[in-house]
Order: sequence, then structure tokens, then C-alpha cells
Amino acid sequence: MGQDVGNDQLLLIKVEGMHCHKCELAIQKALTAVPGVHEVEVDFPSKQASVLFDPAKATIKQLTQAVAKTGYKVGGFTQQKHAGTPQS
Repeated sequence: MGQDVGNDQLLLIKVEGMHCHKCELAIQKALTAVPGVHEVEVDFPSKQASVLFDPAKATIKQLTQAVAKTGYKVGGFTQQKHAGTPQS
């Protein structure tokens, strides 16, 4: 892809209302559609979404609104500076 993720932020969103793995997919699709998002992982058991995004292109408000528009409630979030390329 060649995306520069050096200035990216990592946002951990606590999602309330997830009941199954289809919920994970709906939230992942909504967050991935936000311009500036480079990577999304949604975990049903922990009810949390991890979003790697470029803060120059996407805002926390846009990301939390994307979750809300899918019908889920944001129970809180934690923001961190991305420390490097994630390992698969």
C-alpha cells in the first residue's frame, strides 16, 4: 500500500451493544470507510475496536460517529501515538 503511518494515532474504542461476530463486521466496515483510517480490528469478546488512523485526515469524532451510525454506543475511548508498523 505504501501508506506512511509514522504520524498515525491508535484509538481504542469501547463499543457497547455488540452481540455477535456480525456486529464486529458491521463496525469494522463502518470504521474502514472513514477516510484516513489505515487499519481496523474489532474484537467481540472484549467489545473493543482498535483503529489506526491519520489524525490529519480523520478525527476522533468522525470515528466515534461511524460507530454510532451503525447502531452501537461508544462507551469511551483511549488515544495513543502509534509506535510503529504492527506485526502480523
